[in-house]
Amino acid sequence: MFDWRDFLSLAETLGGIQGSTITVTIEEAAYRSAVSRAYYAAFCHAKAYAVQHLGFRPSNTPSDHGRLAWHFLARGMPLIRQYLDDLRDWRNMCDYDDVVPDLSKKVEDALKEAALVIQAL
Repeated sequence: MFDWRDFLSLAETLGGIQGSTITVTIEEAAYRSAVSRAYYAAFCHAKAYAVQHLGFRPSNTPSDHGRLAWHFLARGMPLIRQYLDDLRDWRNMCDYDDVVPDLSKKVEDALKEAALVIQAL
């Protein structure tokens, strides 16, 4: 079974953590990918946890992203919900917007919040 936490390791590498070197020409692509991978590391890890421990039943549709965040809120875990919402918003910006303001800050925040989700669960 795939360990979703591995996406966080990849995101950290893409985000310039762990001593990696990224050429300037692909830096923005790497940063955008880091935010996306950080989100999916947290989302998929949280989904697996919620299925195993909190009775979450995924529909395997795009609605699971919002449903999962609300499931954590309903189970008394508002910070997990907030982190998942933040991460999803940042991921959507990085995947769809032509310009992402303060991208390096979003990378830093995404890596931090994804790690917090994984550590909490």
